[in-house]
Amino acid sequence: MNIGIIGSGTMGSGIAQVAATSGCKVKLYDTNQAALDKAKASLEKILNRLIEKGRINAEEKNRIQSNISYVDTLKDLSDSNLTIEAIIENLDIKKKVFSELESYVSEDCIIASNTSSLSIASIAASLKKPERCVGIHFFNPAPLMKLVEVIPAIQTSKEVLEKSIQTISDWKKVVAVAKDTPGFIVNRVARPFYGEALRIYEEGIAGFATIDAAMKEIGGFRMGPFELMDFIGNDVNYTVTETVFTAFYFDPRYKPAFTQKRFAEAGYLGRKSGRGYYNYDENGKRVISNESEKSQNTELAESIFNRVLVMLINEAADALFLNIASAEDIDNAMTKGVNYPKGLLAWADEKGIDWCVNKMDELYNEYHEDRYRCSPLLRKMNKEGLRFF
Repeated sequence: MNIGIIGSGTMGSGIAQVAATSGCKVKLYDTNQAALDKAKASLEKILNRLIEKGRINAEEKNRIQSNISYVDTLKDLSDSNLTIEAIIENLDIKKKVFSELESYVSEDCIIASNTSSLSIASIAASLKKPERCVGIHFFNPAPLMKLVEVIPAIQTSKEVLEKSIQTISDWKKVVAVAKDTPGFIVNRVARPFYGEALRIYEEGIAGFATIDAAMKEIGGFRMGPFELMDFIGNDVNYTVTETVFTAFYFDPRYKPAFTQKRFAEAGYLGRKSGRGYYNYDENGKRVISNESEKSQNTELAESIFNRVLVMLINEAADALFLNIASAEDIDNAMTKGVNYPKGLLAWADEKGIDWCVNKMDELYNEYHEDRYRCSPLLRKMNKEGLRFF
Protein backbone atom coordinates (compact mmCIF):
# COMPACT_ATOMS: atom_id res chain seq x y z
CA MET A 1 0.00 0.00 0.00
CA ASN A 2 1.32 3.46 -0.89
CA ILE A 3 0.96 6.08 1.81
CA GLY A 4 1.49 9.82 1.48
CA ILE A 5 2.16 11.89 4.59
CA ILE A 6 1.85 15.67 4.37
CA GLY A 7 4.01 17.43 6.96
CA SER A 8 7.32 16.12 8.34
CA GLY A 9 7.00 17.46 11.89
CA THR A 10 6.90 15.21 14.96
CA MET A 11 3.42 13.87 14.20
CA GLY A 12 3.89 13.41 10.45
CA SER A 13 7.24 11.67 10.96
CA GLY A 14 5.74 9.44 13.64
CA ILE A 15 2.87 8.37 11.38
CA ALA A 16 5.36 7.69 8.58
CA GLN A 17 7.34 5.42 10.94
CA VAL A 18 4.18 3.52 11.91
CA ALA A 19 3.14 2.96 8.29
CA ALA A 20 6.66 2.00 7.17
CA THR A 21 7.06 -0.44 10.06
CA SER A 22 3.86 -2.16 8.90
CA GLY A 23 5.33 -2.65 5.42
CA CYS A 24 3.75 0.26 3.56
CA LYS A 25 5.67 2.34 1.05
CA VAL A 26 5.63 5.87 2.45
CA LYS A 27 6.35 9.24 0.90
CA LEU A 28 6.88 11.96 3.50
CA TYR A 29 6.21 15.38 1.99
CA ASP A 30 7.24 18.81 3.20
CA THR A 31 7.98 22.09 1.42
CA ASN A 32 10.92 22.67 3.77
CA GLN A 33 13.99 20.60 2.88
CA ALA A 34 15.57 21.32 6.26
CA ALA A 35 12.48 19.85 7.94
CA LEU A 36 12.76 16.71 5.79
CA ASP A 37 16.46 16.36 6.67
CA LYS A 38 15.58 16.73 10.35
CA ALA A 39 12.86 14.08 10.07
CA LYS A 40 15.28 11.65 8.40
CA ALA A 41 17.94 12.23 11.09
CA SER A 42 15.35 11.86 13.85
CA LEU A 43 14.15 8.51 12.46
CA GLU A 44 17.76 7.27 12.33
CA LYS A 45 18.20 8.21 15.99
CA ILE A 46 14.89 6.58 17.04
CA LEU A 47 15.65 3.33 15.20
CA ASN A 48 19.17 3.15 16.65
CA ARG A 49 17.65 3.52 20.11
CA LEU A 50 15.26 0.65 19.36
CA ILE A 51 18.25 -1.50 18.32
CA GLU A 52 20.00 -0.65 21.61
CA LYS A 53 16.89 -1.73 23.52
CA GLY A 54 16.71 -4.98 21.57
CA ARG A 55 13.32 -4.13 20.04
CA ILE A 56 14.55 -4.37 16.43
CA ASN A 57 17.72 -5.50 14.64
CA ALA A 58 19.80 -3.75 11.96
CA GLU A 59 17.95 -5.58 9.18
CA GLU A 60 14.59 -4.33 10.46
CA LYS A 61 15.98 -0.80 10.73
CA ASN A 62 17.08 -0.88 7.11
CA ARG A 63 13.70 -2.26 6.03
CA ILE A 64 11.81 0.56 7.77
CA GLN A 65 14.13 3.23 6.37
CA SER A 66 13.91 1.83 2.85
CA ASN A 67 10.12 2.06 3.03
CA ILE A 68 10.24 5.87 3.47
CA SER A 69 11.19 8.37 0.80
CA TYR A 70 11.31 12.12 1.37
CA VAL A 71 9.72 14.42 -1.21
CA ASP A 72 9.26 18.18 -1.55
CA THR A 73 6.50 18.45 -4.15
CA LEU A 74 2.88 17.51 -3.51
CA LYS A 75 2.63 15.94 -6.96
CA ASP A 76 5.04 13.22 -5.77
CA LEU A 77 2.14 11.78 -3.73
CA SER A 78 0.17 11.01 -6.93
CA ASP A 79 0.49 7.21 -6.54
CA SER A 80 -0.85 7.19 -2.95
CA ASN A 81 -3.71 4.91 -1.88
CA LEU A 82 -4.06 6.90 1.33
CA THR A 83 -2.75 10.34 2.25
CA ILE A 84 -2.70 11.68 5.80
CA GLU A 85 -2.23 15.40 6.40
CA ALA A 86 -0.42 16.45 9.58
CA ILE A 87 0.24 20.17 9.24
CA ILE A 88 -0.70 23.35 11.12
CA GLU A 89 -4.19 23.49 12.67
CA ASN A 90 -5.48 26.10 10.25
CA LEU A 91 -8.62 25.28 8.31
CA ASP A 92 -7.89 27.54 5.34
CA ILE A 93 -4.39 26.12 4.88
CA LYS A 94 -5.64 22.54 5.12
CA LYS A 95 -8.40 23.22 2.57
CA LYS A 96 -5.90 24.71 0.14
CA VAL A 97 -3.56 21.71 0.46
CA PHE A 98 -6.42 19.20 0.10
CA SER A 99 -7.80 20.93 -2.98
CA GLU A 100 -4.38 20.86 -4.68
CA LEU A 101 -3.68 17.28 -3.59
CA GLU A 102 -6.95 16.04 -5.10
CA SER A 103 -5.80 17.19 -8.55
CA TYR A 104 -2.81 14.82 -8.37
CA VAL A 105 -4.07 11.61 -6.73
CA SER A 106 -6.30 8.89 -8.18
CA GLU A 107 -10.08 8.99 -7.77
CA ASP A 108 -10.07 6.20 -5.18
CA CYS A 109 -7.28 7.65 -3.01
CA ILE A 110 -8.46 8.31 0.54
CA ILE A 111 -7.59 11.82 1.73
CA ALA A 112 -7.36 12.02 5.53
CA SER A 113 -6.60 14.68 8.11
CA ASN A 114 -4.83 14.18 11.44
CA THR A 115 -6.55 17.25 12.89
CA SER A 116 -7.32 17.08 16.60
CA SER A 117 -10.05 19.71 16.71
CA LEU A 118 -11.17 20.99 13.30
CA SER A 119 -14.35 19.94 11.49
CA ILE A 120 -13.79 17.05 9.09
CA ALA A 121 -16.93 18.14 7.21
CA SER A 122 -15.36 21.57 6.58
CA ILE A 123 -12.13 20.02 5.34
CA ALA A 124 -14.04 17.54 3.12
CA ALA A 125 -16.00 20.40 1.56
CA SER A 126 -12.78 21.60 -0.13
CA LEU A 127 -12.75 18.44 -2.28
CA LYS A 128 -14.61 17.67 -5.49
CA LYS A 129 -15.16 14.19 -4.03
CA PRO A 130 -15.81 14.93 -0.34
CA GLU A 131 -16.89 11.33 0.26
CA ARG A 132 -13.20 10.30 0.09
CA CYS A 133 -12.29 12.44 3.13
CA VAL A 134 -12.01 11.14 6.70
CA GLY A 135 -10.36 12.11 9.98
CA ILE A 136 -7.53 9.83 11.17
CA HIS A 137 -6.27 11.29 14.42
CA PHE A 138 -3.08 9.83 15.95
CA PHE A 139 -1.75 10.70 19.38
CA ASN A 140 1.78 11.84 20.14
CA PRO A 141 4.16 10.02 19.97
CA ALA A 142 2.41 8.13 17.16
CA PRO A 143 4.69 5.02 17.22
CA LEU A 144 4.04 4.50 20.96
CA MET A 145 0.42 5.53 21.51
CA LYS A 146 -1.96 2.68 20.70
CA LEU A 147 -5.09 4.72 19.99
CA VAL A 148 -6.18 6.27 16.71
CA GLU A 149 -9.50 8.10 16.43
CA VAL A 150 -11.19 7.61 13.05
CA ILE A 151 -13.75 10.33 12.32
CA PRO A 152 -16.14 10.11 9.38
CA ALA A 153 -17.56 13.42 8.14
CA ILE A 154 -21.21 13.49 7.16
CA GLN A 155 -19.92 13.27 3.56
CA THR A 156 -17.62 10.25 4.15
CA SER A 157 -18.65 7.11 2.29
CA LYS A 158 -19.13 3.84 4.16
CA GLU A 159 -16.43 2.21 2.00
CA VAL A 160 -13.85 4.91 2.86
CA LEU A 161 -14.64 4.58 6.57
CA GLU A 162 -14.30 0.78 6.47
CA LYS A 163 -11.03 0.91 4.49
CA SER A 164 -9.60 3.48 6.91
CA ILE A 165 -10.50 1.40 9.96
CA GLN A 166 -9.00 -1.74 8.37
CA THR A 167 -5.78 0.05 7.41
CA ILE A 168 -5.22 1.52 10.86
CA SER A 169 -6.05 -1.84 12.49
CA ASP A 170 -3.49 -3.49 10.18
CA TRP A 171 -0.95 -1.01 11.56
CA LYS A 172 -1.54 -2.62 14.99
CA LYS A 173 -3.44 0.36 16.38
CA VAL A 174 -6.64 0.40 18.46
CA VAL A 175 -9.33 2.26 16.51
CA ALA A 176 -12.02 4.35 18.18
CA VAL A 177 -14.68 5.69 15.81
CA ALA A 178 -15.92 9.16 16.77
CA LYS A 179 -18.60 11.52 15.52
CA ASP A 180 -17.36 14.69 13.82
CA THR A 181 -17.87 17.01 16.81
CA PRO A 182 -15.42 19.39 18.55
CA GLY A 183 -12.57 17.52 20.24
CA PHE A 184 -13.85 14.13 18.96
CA ILE A 185 -13.51 11.78 21.97
CA VAL A 186 -10.26 12.42 23.83
CA ASN A 187 -9.91 16.20 23.52
CA ARG A 188 -13.54 16.60 24.53
CA VAL A 189 -13.76 14.12 27.42
CA ALA A 190 -10.37 15.16 28.88
CA ARG A 191 -11.25 18.87 29.28
CA PRO A 192 -12.31 18.57 32.96
CA PHE A 193 -8.96 16.99 33.87
CA TYR A 194 -7.41 20.39 33.24
CA GLY A 195 -10.40 22.70 33.66
CA GLU A 196 -11.61 21.44 37.03
CA ALA A 197 -8.06 21.29 38.40
CA LEU A 198 -7.58 24.93 37.41
CA ARG A 199 -10.93 25.81 38.99
CA ILE A 200 -9.93 24.13 42.26
CA TYR A 201 -6.69 26.13 42.23
CA GLU A 202 -8.47 29.41 41.44
CA GLU A 203 -10.85 28.86 44.35
CA GLY A 204 -7.83 28.61 46.65
CA ILE A 205 -8.67 25.06 47.73
CA ALA A 206 -5.18 23.68 46.94
CA GLY A 207 -1.97 24.44 45.07
CA PHE A 208 -0.56 22.82 41.94
CA ALA A 209 1.49 20.12 43.69
CA THR A 210 -1.34 19.13 46.04
CA ILE A 211 -3.81 18.73 43.18
CA ASP A 212 -1.28 16.76 41.11
CA ALA A 213 -0.47 14.53 44.07
CA ALA A 214 -4.16 13.79 44.67
CA MET A 215 -4.73 12.68 41.08
CA LYS A 216 -1.61 10.49 41.04
CA GLU A 217 -1.65 8.98 44.52
CA ILE A 218 -5.39 8.38 44.87
CA GLY A 219 -6.44 8.15 41.22
CA GLY A 220 -3.40 6.37 39.81
CA PHE A 221 -2.87 8.86 36.98
CA ARG A 222 0.68 8.87 35.61
CA MET A 223 0.84 12.66 35.61
CA GLY A 224 -1.15 15.28 37.45
CA PRO A 225 -3.06 17.91 35.46
CA PHE A 226 -0.50 20.68 36.03
CA GLU A 227 2.43 18.42 35.18
CA LEU A 228 0.60 17.36 32.03
CA MET A 229 -0.27 20.94 31.02
CA ASP A 230 3.41 21.84 31.43
CA PHE A 231 4.33 18.84 29.30
CA ILE A 232 1.83 19.70 26.55
CA GLY A 233 2.55 23.44 26.72
CA ASN A 234 0.20 25.99 28.26
CA ASP A 235 -0.14 27.80 24.95
CA VAL A 236 -1.21 24.63 23.14
CA ASN A 237 -3.51 23.38 25.90
CA TYR A 238 -5.18 26.76 26.32
CA THR A 239 -5.77 27.07 22.56
CA VAL A 240 -7.42 23.63 22.44
CA THR A 241 -9.65 24.56 25.39
CA GLU A 242 -10.60 27.87 23.80
CA THR A 243 -11.31 26.16 20.46
CA VAL A 244 -13.57 23.53 22.07
CA PHE A 245 -15.33 26.22 24.17
CA THR A 246 -16.05 28.34 21.08
CA ALA A 247 -17.06 25.34 18.96
CA PHE A 248 -19.61 24.29 21.58
CA TYR A 249 -21.27 27.72 21.44
CA PHE A 250 -19.65 28.76 24.72
CA ASP A 251 -20.99 25.93 26.85
CA PRO A 252 -19.73 26.74 30.40
CA ARG A 253 -18.49 23.17 30.85
CA TYR A 254 -15.58 23.98 28.54
CA LYS A 255 -14.87 27.49 29.77
CA PRO A 256 -11.11 28.26 29.78
CA ALA A 257 -9.36 29.45 32.94
CA PHE A 258 -7.78 32.88 33.35
CA THR A 259 -4.87 31.25 35.20
CA GLN A 260 -3.81 29.28 32.14
CA LYS A 261 -4.42 32.25 29.84
CA ARG A 262 -2.16 34.47 31.97
CA PHE A 263 0.55 31.79 32.17
CA ALA A 264 0.48 31.47 28.38
CA GLU A 265 0.58 35.27 27.96
CA ALA A 266 3.54 35.50 30.33
CA GLY A 267 5.45 32.91 28.33
CA TYR A 268 5.23 30.38 31.19
CA LEU A 269 4.58 27.57 28.75
CA GLY A 270 5.96 24.65 30.74
CA ARG A 271 8.90 22.38 29.99
CA LYS A 272 9.70 23.97 26.64
CA SER A 273 10.13 27.45 28.17
CA GLY A 274 11.75 26.35 31.44
CA ARG A 275 8.87 27.63 33.52
CA GLY A 276 5.19 26.79 33.80
CA TYR A 277 3.30 25.68 36.87
CA TYR A 278 6.69 24.29 37.89
CA ASN A 279 10.29 25.23 37.04
CA TYR A 280 12.49 23.13 34.72
CA ASP A 281 16.21 22.92 34.00
CA GLU A 282 17.78 23.17 30.53
CA ASN A 283 17.11 19.44 29.97
CA GLY A 284 13.41 19.84 30.71
CA LYS A 285 13.72 18.13 34.10
CA ARG A 286 11.55 19.53 36.86
CA VAL A 287 13.33 21.55 39.55
CA ILE A 288 11.93 20.65 42.94
CA SER A 289 11.69 23.86 44.93
CA ASN A 290 8.73 23.51 47.27
CA GLU A 291 7.21 20.16 48.11
CA SER A 292 5.33 21.48 51.13
CA GLU A 293 2.18 21.72 49.00
CA LYS A 294 2.07 17.92 48.99
CA SER A 295 -0.25 17.85 51.95
CA GLN A 296 -0.75 14.74 53.99
CA ASN A 297 -4.42 15.73 54.32
CA THR A 298 -6.07 12.59 52.94
CA GLU A 299 -9.56 14.05 53.19
CA LEU A 300 -8.57 17.04 51.03
CA ALA A 301 -6.81 14.83 48.48
CA GLU A 302 -9.84 12.54 48.18
CA SER A 303 -12.14 15.53 47.78
CA ILE A 304 -9.98 16.92 44.95
CA PHE A 305 -9.75 13.56 43.20
CA ASN A 306 -13.48 12.85 43.48
CA ARG A 307 -14.39 16.28 42.11
CA VAL A 308 -12.17 15.96 39.03
CA LEU A 309 -13.14 12.31 38.49
CA VAL A 310 -16.88 12.88 38.58
CA MET A 311 -16.54 15.75 36.10
CA LEU A 312 -14.59 13.43 33.77
CA ILE A 313 -17.19 10.68 34.17
CA ASN A 314 -20.00 13.16 33.51
CA GLU A 315 -18.30 14.30 30.30
CA ALA A 316 -17.77 10.70 29.15
CA ALA A 317 -21.41 9.86 29.91
CA ASP A 318 -22.58 12.89 27.94
CA ALA A 319 -20.42 11.86 24.98
CA LEU A 320 -22.20 8.50 25.01
CA PHE A 321 -25.59 10.19 25.48
CA LEU A 322 -24.99 12.31 22.35
CA ASN A 323 -23.74 9.31 20.32
CA ILE A 324 -20.20 10.66 19.91
CA ALA A 325 -18.88 7.12 20.23
CA SER A 326 -19.71 3.74 21.77
CA ALA A 327 -19.05 3.07 25.46
CA GLU A 328 -16.22 0.69 24.50
CA ASP A 329 -14.59 3.25 22.20
CA ILE A 330 -14.89 6.03 24.79
CA ASP A 331 -13.14 3.95 27.45
CA ASN A 332 -10.52 2.66 24.98
CA ALA A 333 -9.87 6.23 23.88
CA MET A 334 -9.12 7.43 27.40
CA THR A 335 -6.98 4.46 28.47
CA LYS A 336 -5.03 4.08 25.21
CA GLY A 337 -5.09 7.69 23.97
CA VAL A 338 -4.13 9.51 27.18
CA ASN A 339 -3.11 6.63 29.47
CA TYR A 340 -5.90 6.99 32.04
CA PRO A 341 -5.63 4.22 34.66
CA LYS A 342 -9.22 3.08 33.96
CA GLY A 343 -11.94 3.74 31.44
CA LEU A 344 -14.18 6.49 32.80
CA LEU A 345 -17.44 4.62 32.19
CA ALA A 346 -16.04 1.49 33.85
CA TRP A 347 -14.94 3.76 36.71
CA ALA A 348 -18.52 5.05 36.94
CA ASP A 349 -19.78 1.47 37.31
CA GLU A 350 -17.18 0.88 40.03
CA LYS A 351 -18.08 4.03 41.97
CA GLY A 352 -21.79 3.53 41.41
CA ILE A 353 -24.05 5.54 39.11
CA ASP A 354 -25.86 6.88 42.18
CA TRP A 355 -22.53 8.19 43.53
CA CYS A 356 -21.91 10.00 40.23
CA VAL A 357 -25.36 11.62 40.20
CA ASN A 358 -25.14 12.64 43.86
CA LYS A 359 -21.67 14.17 43.41
CA MET A 360 -22.77 16.16 40.37
CA ASP A 361 -25.88 17.36 42.20
CA GLU A 362 -23.76 18.40 45.21
CA LEU A 363 -21.58 20.53 42.94
CA TYR A 364 -24.57 22.05 41.18
CA ASN A 365 -26.32 22.82 44.47
CA GLU A 366 -23.16 24.52 45.75
CA TYR A 367 -22.41 26.63 42.68
CA HIS A 368 -25.67 26.82 40.69
CA GLU A 369 -23.63 26.88 37.49
CA ASP A 370 -24.59 25.04 34.32
CA ARG A 371 -21.00 23.80 34.29
CA TYR A 372 -22.07 21.24 36.91
CA ARG A 373 -25.24 19.94 35.28
CA CYS A 374 -25.55 16.17 35.52
CA SER A 375 -25.69 14.24 32.25
CA PRO A 376 -29.25 13.11 31.48
CA LEU A 377 -27.86 9.65 30.77
CA LEU A 378 -26.43 9.28 34.29
CA ARG A 379 -29.72 10.43 35.79
CA LYS A 380 -31.73 8.01 33.61
CA MET A 381 -29.38 5.10 34.38
CA ASN A 382 -29.56 5.80 38.09
CA LYS A 383 -33.34 5.85 37.99
CA GLU A 384 -33.47 2.54 36.10
CA GLY A 385 -30.63 0.86 38.03
CA LEU A 386 -28.45 0.41 34.94
CA ARG A 387 -24.67 0.10 34.44
CA PHE A 388 -22.47 0.95 31.49
CA PHE A 389 -20.95 -2.54 31.25
